Amino acid sequence: MKRGMNMRDYIVRATAANAQIRAFAMTSRALVEEARRIHDLSPVITAGLGRLLTASAMMGSMLKGEKDVLTLQIHCDGPVRGLAVTADSKANVKGAALEPQVMLPPNALGKLDVGGAVGNGILSVIKDMGLKEPYVGQTQLQTGEIAEDLTYYFATSEQVPSAVGLGVLMEKDNTVKQAGGFIIQLMPFAEDETINALEEKLKTMDSVTKILDDGNSPEQLLELLLGDLGLEINDTIPAQYYCDCSRARVERAMISIGKKDIQEMINDGKQVEVRCQFCDKIYNFEISDLERMLDQ
Repeated sequence: MKRGMNMRDYIVRATAANAQIRAFAMTSRALVEEARRIHDLSPVITAGLGRLLTASAMMGSMLKGEKDVLTLQIHCDGPVRGLAVTADSKANVKGAALEPQVMLPPNALGKLDVGGAVGNGILSVIKDMGLKEPYVGQTQLQTGEIAEDLTYYFATSEQVPSAVGLGVLMEKDNTVKQAGGFIIQLMPFAEDETINALEEKLKTMDSVTKILDDGNSPEQLLELLLGDLGLEINDTIPAQYYCDCSRARVERAMISIGKKDIQEMINDGKQVEVRCQFCDKIYNFEISDLERMLDQ
């Protein structure tokens, strides 16, 4: 397996209330820590990108096709300027932040101020399902805290009432202590009684990171939320931070920028270094490589 992580992170997929509810929960500590390590992220950006990676893994696992790919992008006016993550249907995820080292004081609740780092902006959800054009849904950011922004996206763009909880808890040494989340969605035929019971549960539950830090698994997190509503666990799938970049793929990207630019690189007479934005791997191209690209 190429530059993957071992299988400590996983997603649980479940239903409840006779399939009136579908639910996803996950633990994502290892993949968020891998993102922090690769990009040398500050704590607040670890929390922001970590929440987005966690959500994308669960949303990726909702995709039907083997080769379907989901991308979540945030373009914003806060100091991070932008976040992007990609997930496939097997919950392989990768991501990057435009400004990885942003430092901010805690917010009014004493927590990492993800909303302050993100600010105002647009959330884009792009699903490439092998059709001529990808599906693109865009919504205004509501709080910049990620979970509320995705809740709003599901309600407005996909017309699916959802509850999204995401969290990243840092150690004192700025590594990741806990990370995870849930997405709970109501089906169109959900009864008022089910909706009310779920709303009551959500009001009283602890944060995702507290639940995980208390030693609970994603299954137990769902049990806390949906145990009274006839929870049925369907399956679990491993999740990991995984970059599928390759020299051939980087070459194709370089060729796509145009022969004029490649010729300028040749004229400079220097080796060209290309760094993958998702895993930091460096690809070096000699003048002879550039000349070969010109001939293609």
